[in-house]
Amino acid sequence: MAGTPTSSQRVKLFNNERLEKLSVVSPTAFFALWAVVLPLIVWIGWGTAAPLAALGLFATGLFFWTLFEYVMHRYLFHWQSDWKPARMLVFVMHGNHHDVPDDRLRNLMPPIVSLPIAGLVWGFCVELIGAAGTWLFLGYITGYVAYDVTHYACHQWPMRGRLGCMLKRHHMRHHFIDEHRNYAITVIFWDRVFGSRVGSLRQ
Repeated sequence: MAGTPTSSQRVKLFNNERLEKLSVVSPTAFFALWAVVLPLIVWIGWGTAAPLAALGLFATGLFFWTLFEYVMHRYLFHWQSDWKPARMLVFVMHGNHHDVPDDRLRNLMPPIVSLPIAGLVWGFCVELIGAAGTWLFLGYITGYVAYDVTHYACHQWPMRGRLGCMLKRHHMRHHFIDEHRNYAITVIFWDRVFGSRVGSLRQ
């Protein structure tokens, strides 16, 4: 693992070129992938639950994603450890993004990471409540896609409008004021709830 910026200001994570290529994803590839996968999940889940039940499961999965997003960013992506392998893992997952926050090929999660994790979550949801768990998973994974798109937009797009400006300002404060605050990306309300908003006095 390298961990140093290249001439194009991209942090090189791996000396192995194949691994390095798998650690990035273009926005075109990301959108093409999920434009296929999300409808496929709907197709697989069709008929496994009544419409209102499916909608409720979808909303539940979406809600749980917003909490997971916050916890993941706060406690995993910013995990501080004296153990060198843990520090290296955190750097590969997220630390490199703070070194070069506007690298457009690392503002989205690469499929080599997102797809296996998605498969595990899907399996868990189905194991938990049966075939209708696909709707629970759909809500969860839709939340993930919204998170990644919002994160990409915060770094790469102007983000005009009241909501866009609010989301971008919230995330930029995480990068440039206090990286141990403002962990939420899509539902920034959670930073207020858990006392981690920039300016909050709670710890």
